[in-house]
Amino acid sequence: MTKENKELIVSNLSDEFKSAKAIIVCDYKGMKVEELEAIRNTARESDTKIRIVKNSLSKIAFKNADIEEVEFINTNLLVWGEDQISVCKVADKAASDFEDKFIIKTGLIEGKVEQLSTIAAMAKLPSRDELIGMLLSVWTAPARNMVTGLDNLKVKLEESA
Repeated sequence: MTKENKELIVSNLSDEFKSAKAIIVCDYKGMKVEELEAIRNTARESDTKIRIVKNSLSKIAFKNADIEEVEFINTNLLVWGEDQISVCKVADKAASDFEDKFIIKTGLIEGKVEQLSTIAAMAKLPSRDELIGMLLSVWTAPARNMVTGLDNLKVKLEESA
């Protein structure tokens, strides 16, 4: 890899990490290409990005993005995106699907290192779309109940007439 390629990778990663709300560092040692592709497909569905990057380039990109220091050792796969919950869900799903091979090492939420328990808890939260659906359901419940009540009253009056 040429120096220009490395500089381009670091520049792109730095820009993406600056806008990322969550970044998770995982170990993927021993995984097959098909398994990694399955994780990439899951990530693609939720607008989450995944990339395997050399440790030295990752350190430089983190430093350029003003993100807290993370220790990069052995093999690392980075999962990041603008939706914190979807990033945590992708990493958690991969960790549960490939228990022995895919391990979450650390995670950063809003640029700060978080505990693995926080990442696991965030993975269990409903997604943004699910939360919006729940909110809309709550908002429309009074109108829905009123319409149901009026319909029942209409049926009752028709039966008595």
